[in-house]
Amino acid sequence: MNKFLKIIGAVAIINIVARVFGFFREAVIGYQYGSSHIADGIFTAYTLPNFLYLVVGGAFTTALISIYNKKETNQSLFVKQSFTIVTITGIVMTAIGLALTTPILNMLYENATDISARDFETTKHLFYWMMPSSVLLMLASWYSGLLNIHSKFHLSSFAILIYNIFFLIIAVGLSYVIGPVSYGVSAFFSAVLMLYFLVRGYRKLEGPKVGLSFARTQSTRDLWIMVFPIMIGGGTIQIYAMLQRFFVLVLGLGDSAISAVNYASRLTQFPQSILITAVTTVIYPILSRKEAEDDHESIKGLYGKGLHYLLLLLGPVTIFSYFYAENLVQVILEYKNFTAEDTAITTPVVAIFVLSMLFLAANTYITRFYYAKGDSMTPVVLSLLNVFVVNIAVMYMMADSTGVSSIAWGTLISSITNTIMLVVYAAIKYDLKLGAGLNKRELLKPIIPFIVLTFIMYISSKYFIFDYKWITFIVGVTVFGVSTVILYVMFQIKEIEQFYKKLKSKLVKSN
Repeated sequence: MNKFLKIIGAVAIINIVARVFGFFREAVIGYQYGSSHIADGIFTAYTLPNFLYLVVGGAFTTALISIYNKKETNQSLFVKQSFTIVTITGIVMTAIGLALTTPILNMLYENATDISARDFETTKHLFYWMMPSSVLLMLASWYSGLLNIHSKFHLSSFAILIYNIFFLIIAVGLSYVIGPVSYGVSAFFSAVLMLYFLVRGYRKLEGPKVGLSFARTQSTRDLWIMVFPIMIGGGTIQIYAMLQRFFVLVLGLGDSAISAVNYASRLTQFPQSILITAVTTVIYPILSRKEAEDDHESIKGLYGKGLHYLLLLLGPVTIFSYFYAENLVQVILEYKNFTAEDTAITTPVVAIFVLSMLFLAANTYITRFYYAKGDSMTPVVLSLLNVFVVNIAVMYMMADSTGVSSIAWGTLISSITNTIMLVVYAAIKYDLKLGAGLNKRELLKPIIPFIVLTFIMYISSKYFIFDYKWITFIVGVTVFGVSTVILYVMFQIKEIEQFYKKLKSKLVKSN
């Protein structure tokens, strides 16, 4: 477990830096274009390519890892077969997206009567540049899977870092020359660089050669059987994002609603994506190997302890983010064209979105255990029920009373019900219990610290407010950090004690 956590920690650090650049890109868009139709256009044009990368590419990658580790798989042949399938799928989907650009945008902007013809054309040109990056990103995801199979987790994480760095640099640099279309150009060329890095990294491993093969075997049939359910079950966050943008327009929630929802969801995805990407990047290849070895006790231990770690990490972050939602928006986004009015629109959405962080992360984590068991249908059925029924129902019911915040309420309530269903079914079907590897006392220990921390952050957010937003933020973070550590130590949270002992022993050795 200690080795496992060290690997996750290393990957998490790389992801933090990568996500900072990705998030800074969103902040720059806010700085340059605020909540205008231009900003909406950039986010809209990037939605489908990003969806294909994370959902379709991610589904192929997950299926690749699972089938590659099976005893009966011809690994050399399967690498070529899966490469061929991913490449052709990416090309076909990209071609369809390009051919349907105008109808797609007409549908998305059907209720946006105030958008100018110029802004619409800008969005279309952004789409023409961004859509071809889809096939490159899907292949990059596939190569990342191969590297993770061979325990080269840092390479796949570095690839995301490279992508986000160059996406930001190229976009901002070219924006002074060609305007907002620079974000489309940047999306394409940063995808090229990302794929090149991964290809070179894999070639150094001297693993099975990558090439084309149109041979059909049981492995290719298993690939397709796994991919379709995983696309829905494993792409919950991305599906939420697609539906959020769609229903903002369908429900007629007002100007700048798309940007408000996008900024809010990005803010809340930042901490959860760092942790869950690091965990799932490392854990799924390990889970697949453990399942092939029939090591069920290790799997149970990973399940229980992993969820416990997610709670200890994301619980405090959720509390802080909820009470400091306005200040976070001010510090990160409120510059130049992102005004105080934009902050007022975005803050209530952020405050609700942050409450879903833990549940969305838990859903992604738990789903990996279903996949390792070869069960890709149960997560998809539960996701369909919660994302397309519970989520949409909540948005419709709350739209009149809460406005754009109804989008966040839909995500929160449906993510909670999805977590409950996944946990209950996993316990009944696979004997995966929340407390596996932990005693009841360890499970209950965080409750009182969370309650006390909630009270402290409420007081801090009400009375430690200053004219300068950065002072408010620094004071808030300091109060949060000190309080969390003290509470965890006071209530003897084992993981903190272990970390303290290791840190102390290293300091003693260095002296």
